[in-house]
Amino acid sequence: MKTSTDELAERYRLFATQEAKGVSPLYESFANSVAENTSLLQKLLKLPLGKQQPNLLFAAARHAVGLPEGGTDFAAHTLPSWDAVAPVILARSTQTNEPARCACLLPALARIDEPLAIIEVGASAGLCLLIDRYGYDYGSARLTPPNSDAPVFQCRASASTPVPENYPQIVWRAGIDVNPLSVTNDDDMQWLKTLVWPEQVERLSKLESAIAIARQNPPTVHSGDLLMDIEAMAAEAPSDARLVIFHTAVLNYVPLATRRQFAALARDIGAEWIANEGVRVLPDIAGLDEFEHRSGAFVLSHNGQPLARTGPHGQFVDWL
Repeated sequence: MKTSTDELAERYRLFATQEAKGVSPLYESFANSVAENTSLLQKLLKLPLGKQQPNLLFAAARHAVGLPEGGTDFAAHTLPSWDAVAPVILARSTQTNEPARCACLLPALARIDEPLAIIEVGASAGLCLLIDRYGYDYGSARLTPPNSDAPVFQCRASASTPVPENYPQIVWRAGIDVNPLSVTNDDDMQWLKTLVWPEQVERLSKLESAIAIARQNPPTVHSGDLLMDIEAMAAEAPSDARLVIFHTAVLNYVPLATRRQFAALARDIGAEWIANEGVRVLPDIAGLDEFEHRSGAFVLSHNGQPLARTGPHGQFVDWL
């Protein structure tokens, strides 16, 4: 069924109140501006359904024409430049590559017998493949990165979280994405930085540090489909290493039936499967209902069994 102008306006109002409020005053005002501007809503409705989302519109506008000056209405700023903004929306997607999520993945990864061969699904530019090249500050414990220029991600860990003393031994790594980005491509990396919300200055700084580390030895990210191509990629991993397939904030972009097919496929391949996704993304995970009260939290799981609640951007890990 085709979305109406009123329905799309309501979507932007909900974004303003439920996602941007208290986090990004700019994006809250942007979303309300779009919701009140019929002309911009009508232009958005001419785009494919998956291209009408607030985060993509705001990032595309920033990427193409920059932020509006103080006091300038977002819709009034964007409409005259729509011919520059629309191609960016159509060409790009919200491929947020948040390396801080590695702080939540690390305790799960470190429980698996080494050496490891890791595959990230929905890898974007592959920054989360470099989990052993960053530093981590869990409050009660800290891992110092091998390179002093690497970012150190702060993550509040509960007392029961099995924070490792050392990095796991990763002997092979690769990513897969329907539209991979390259850390050596300046335009790709500018897009990643534009996806960080304007007020999140520290997050942007650490993303830039992670990109700099990645450029020293760029990760391999192949173009491919999570169902059609994952087996061939898994076959490339060294046979004497334990294969791990992981993903974070990825499966919400595919239908539930595809998620279930992928979960079955990961098991059939014989890999260790680590997922870090929103609460309702993988509803078959045992004990899911107990996560509902922690609004906005992700669920970290290993082979379908929940391990922890985690922050969507790596802010915390609360082990079960």
